[in-house]
Amino acid sequence: MEQQTMGARIAALRKEKGMTQLELAAQMNVTDKAVSKWERGKAAPDIHSIPKLARLLGTTVDALLTETAPPPAPPKAASEIHRIIGLILRAIPLAMGVAAVVLGILKELDLQTAAILLGIGVVCLSIYLLDGEGN
Repeated sequence: MEQQTMGARIAALRKEKGMTQLELAAQMNVTDKAVSKWERGKAAPDIHSIPKLARLLGTTVDALLTETAPPPAPPKAASEIHRIIGLILRAIPLAMGVAAVVLGILKELDLQTAAILLGIGVVCLSIYLLDGEGN
C-alpha cells in the first residue's frame, strides 16, 4: 500500500467531491488558506473538526487519519462475478451428490462413476473454501 499524508488524503478526497479549497473552507468555517496548509502538511485540522471534515469528504475519521491509503474497492461487476462463481462452486457439489444418489437408486451407477461425481463435488467445494468465500 502506498504511504499518503493526511494532507494528501484531504486534497484527493476534496477533488473527488469536486470541491474547491474555498468551498471546503466555507463548510468547515475556516479560511481557504487553512485548507491549503492542511493539504500541504503545514498544519492540521483541529481535533474537534476532524469528524465533520471526514463527513464532508465522504470518508471515516479512521481513513482520514490512517497513513496508508485504503485499498480501492473492487468494481461491482467483478464482485458480482465473484459472488456468482461462489454460488456455482457451492451448487456443483450438491448436484454431483444428487446425481450419485439418483443414479444409485436407478442402479445405473458403477463405483468408478460415483467416485468421479463425488470427486468433482469435493474439488469444487475445496476451491470455494480455499478462495475464502466459505469463511
